[in-house]
Amino acid sequence: MKYHAALFAAAILMHAQDAPPRKNTYRSPGAAAPAPRLVSPEIHADRTVTFRIRAPKATDVTLSLQGNKPMAKDAAGLWSITVGPLEPEVYEYAFTVDGARVLDTANTQLKIGQTLAANLLDVPGTPPRFDEVRDVPHGTIQIRNYVSTPLKQARRMYVYLPPQYDSEPARRFPVLYLRHGSGDDESTWSGQGRAGVILENLIAEKRAVPALIVMTNGDTDRSWSGGSSPAAMKALADELFGDVIPLVEKNYRVVRNREGRAIAGLSMGGGQAFTIGLKNPDQFAWVGEFSSGLLSAADFKLAEHLPGFLEDPAGANQRLKLLFISCGTEDPRINGHLDLMDLLKAKGIRSVWYPTPGAHEWKVWRHALAEFLPKLFR
Repeated sequence: MKYHAALFAAAILMHAQDAPPRKNTYRSPGAAAPAPRLVSPEIHADRTVTFRIRAPKATDVTLSLQGNKPMAKDAAGLWSITVGPLEPEVYEYAFTVDGARVLDTANTQLKIGQTLAANLLDVPGTPPRFDEVRDVPHGTIQIRNYVSTPLKQARRMYVYLPPQYDSEPARRFPVLYLRHGSGDDESTWSGQGRAGVILENLIAEKRAVPALIVMTNGDTDRSWSGGSSPAAMKALADELFGDVIPLVEKNYRVVRNREGRAIAGLSMGGGQAFTIGLKNPDQFAWVGEFSSGLLSAADFKLAEHLPGFLEDPAGANQRLKLLFISCGTEDPRINGHLDLMDLLKAKGIRSVWYPTPGAHEWKVWRHALAEFLPKLFR
């Protein structure tokens, strides 16, 4: 047996010596002329920003950022534009290529939800802005699955835990139930809104009380009315009180009374927070609303959505520790908010009004949240 194995090995060796050298002819696709990797957006030291997109066959390309700005094309088909300097802030932008809206594929920061709506540009500050990650104790994000009883479907919630949740195991924490806008989802406030980052920076400055932030999906069927129709509002309220709050209070160390619960939201979620919160003063002592379209509509009648609320200002003032209302000063919804504030003032209902520069955009809602959080749970 050993003799035959030796002969076999010798035969293989002789064949290998006689065989011609192997030639590798494989070429990686595109290896002959690799395209240079685009850098876009490129933030320069003076806070000017260059945007680029490769579209050699296009005839007209613009940048949509604080208006439409024409871009210039070079001989290689690369379109570019430099804007600014820009103030340290978060911005939304996209390209328009021959009439079609196109995202910047070189930038993975996206305004996402149910659709990919735009890219995000974060111009950093020196020192870091209130909504940038700083060298402070950090909290954690948990994602929990649950079944919505009224919607009969699986849903998710994002739960932000402040750094003190781990470092102070005997402590119970208040909860902010934070709701997103139309087209967004339960991840949006955490990612694009930087809710946890904003809170932990405020906590480090001793300006806010450590709290949990619970973010759920405020849409029932992915339609424009899925978070604002009367039926949708009822289903979302039933889900909140029947599924979400019980899950949170069973699984986390939280304060289990109205003084330990706040509800707030932006745009569609602002209308939800305003109506659900004020209809249920036994559940929430703190209510915040940012840029709601429902409350800004020309035909909006507060008495129809909150029967009896305006007729009992003394009761509202006694029950509510805070009614906070905010809108961007360039948002078309600003006049509706001013009308709402006039109505509340005329009825003697206490509220806090916080206008902030900007339109219907994330920089407005980040600033609104940063103003809202220090007023809670005190």
